[in-house]
Amino acid sequence: MKAAYARAMEALYLACVMIAGVSLTVMTLVIPWGVYTRYVLNRGSAWPEPMAVLLMIVFTFLGAAACYRAGAHIAVTMVVERVPPVLQRVCAGLVHLLMGLLAAFMIYWGILLVQTTWYQVIAEFPFLSAGISYMPIPIGGAITLLFLVELVWIGPPPPSSFVHREPVSTN
Repeated sequence: MKAAYARAMEALYLACVMIAGVSLTVMTLVIPWGVYTRYVLNRGSAWPEPMAVLLMIVFTFLGAAACYRAGAHIAVTMVVERVPPVLQRVCAGLVHLLMGLLAAFMIYWGILLVQTTWYQVIAEFPFLSAGISYMPIPIGGAITLLFLVELVWIGPPPPSSFVHREPVSTN
């Protein structure tokens, strides 16, 4: 059961990395197009900026979930590394609890945001519901929660995994 869950989380992780990478790549192509049309053609396109914002939402929330699993998220460990091992385990448990609460917050309020904005449209993309643009928030929260379950239940991904974790110093 654990092995199957770990394989599923590895596949989900790779999907998050790929989607976030494609979003970032498309963003880097769209923004210069907007600059080109505005300053070279003297006729700015209306769609590059809102598209870049939509892609940034995808990149941010799926990329953050992937970074959490990879252990590449922002962490201030200066204080934690200087306390006894028992308190380090307490701090780790507190971090897991807070990450779970944050993920639940993103899921709950993200779903409400999607529902509230579902029938609104984005002016530059009238075929696109504003609610769809906010879907990465609850999806990212759910993925983060799944990665948290993996971390607590199974432990960090193995070194043979696509994820590379630096060894934690105990000095």
